[in-house]
Amino acid sequence: MTPRSLTFSEYKTLVEQSPILIWRADLTMGCDYFNERWLAFTGRTMEQEFGNGWAVGVHADDLDRCLQIYTDSFAARKVFTMEYRLRRHDGAFRWISDHGEPFYDEKGQFAGYIGSCVDVTERVEAQDALVAAHEAEVKTLHGLLPICSACKKIRDKQGRWTQIETYIKQRSEADFTHGICPDCAKVYYPDADLTGHDTGR
Repeated sequence: MTPRSLTFSEYKTLVEQSPILIWRADLTMGCDYFNERWLAFTGRTMEQEFGNGWAVGVHADDLDRCLQIYTDSFAARKVFTMEYRLRRHDGAFRWISDHGEPFYDEKGQFAGYIGSCVDVTERVEAQDALVAAHEAEVKTLHGLLPICSACKKIRDKQGRWTQIETYIKQRSEADFTHGICPDCAKVYYPDADLTGHDTGR
């Protein structure tokens, strides 16, 4: 098969039907284009998103950070990637990874930015779940434990006394093997040869 260049119609179809969200900004830093996927995602019109209209869909907690990254990168004409929550057409906020790059016209003059976005909500939520699980595990084993100085049982929050091995196994992935240290062997098993040889006593 011989490679060929795309026609304008084919290129336009490729951009519009791309599975990713695409935007473009001119020299004013305002956006002057969004592809069909972006508009379908937000449920808004090109006129509503035009200029800085797209910003109303960004989560309030992410907006200032996003605008700072965007304006700083634009001024420096450098590539950027940022993540933020964007409101979907059904009102749900989804995590978006937004990658922007400067583009240049036929004369090599800086003409603005082109960006592409993908929904990364599942990945972000999975990472958050892992962090939460780790923090919960650390929290469970953190702090002072009420332990009996004689038998070494631990008192739980319900006031029950539990063997230390059981307490830790219920709250972590740790497991135990049992043996006898040399000091205890001398006290509790003075006549035993724990190495497999007779003590000679």
